[in-house]
Amino acid sequence: MDDKLTVPEGGFWPAPEIPQPNIYPMEWRVETGKLAAIYEKSKRTVWNPADLPWDGIRPEDFTPEQRLGIMYWFAVLANFDASGPAVFARATIHAFEQHEEDPVRKCFFSITRDEMNHEECCQRTIAKLWPGGPLDWTPGTELEHAAHNNIGWLYYNGGRYWQGYNTAVRKYSLAVLFTSFMMGEMAASTLFRGMASGTRHPVFGEMFQRIGRDESRHLQICMTILDNEWPGLNEEVKGQITKQLRAGFVFLSMILWEPPEGFWDLPPYFLTNHRVLMSHARDAGLGVLSFEEQAENWKLAIARIRAIVERWGIAFPAIPELDISGVKVDIIDPEDIIPVF
Repeated sequence: MDDKLTVPEGGFWPAPEIPQPNIYPMEWRVETGKLAAIYEKSKRTVWNPADLPWDGIRPEDFTPEQRLGIMYWFAVLANFDASGPAVFARATIHAFEQHEEDPVRKCFFSITRDEMNHEECCQRTIAKLWPGGPLDWTPGTELEHAAHNNIGWLYYNGGRYWQGYNTAVRKYSLAVLFTSFMMGEMAASTLFRGMASGTRHPVFGEMFQRIGRDESRHLQICMTILDNEWPGLNEEVKGQITKQLRAGFVFLSMILWEPPEGFWDLPPYFLTNHRVLMSHARDAGLGVLSFEEQAENWKLAIARIRAIVERWGIAFPAIPELDISGVKVDIIDPEDIIPVF
């Protein structure tokens, strides 16, 4: 074997510049040790949804209306949690293309994995209680027709969100993107804390506790990154963040409370039927809070977010639906909706 190097006369030729955005060149830069530690913790706390005691969820323990109500609630949740894996997978790719530090990319990957677990919980619960759900079944009663139709409209709007997100993820800076993600994770951790304490069913209680723990870690990731990104923001970016906070409220209220105007394209009967179906899920002991409790929970989450962003001189948007004062934000375009759950 010839082990002699070939050294061209005049020296080696430099490789061409790599067109960007691109995942190359490969690099593993670490600037935020706290993020690396969070990622290591995430690997130690991985759980398997298949290990939950699914035999404890028995269809015969619920009335048909209660089973339908639970299926409907998880179908609504799936509009957020089932989009999570794809949303964060896209964000992971974007982080590689933008050559973010290695812990940022790895934390995105860990969130993607967690969101797949959360999606599986929706999948398994619906399959257990309403085979064919959310939409691959034929309704028979008026209540079933109402649920089937509402879910169809819900997923139509989810499709609008996905198209907008694909545009937004390349358009906004990390400071804006992570503010949106932070809004979603604050909402999620708030929701699942309330559900875990409110449910009368041990399987759902364990499920919500595990999901809530994941969401709290996701929130920690977002806050750590924002501590790096928010200092020195210009007024244009601060304005974009204010708008994203309003967009987050509008989008996430579908699962946290009720859908306000500004994004959701829904028929006039949707909200009435939504309330009836949610009441059946509540009667089943799922842990769905009352309308008033949901509003107070959402207010609490928003107050926490407001305290965080105003420390950095970022104006908070008005939330008139919850009597929260602030900056007026115009109608939200679907392409402005970034928040995930």
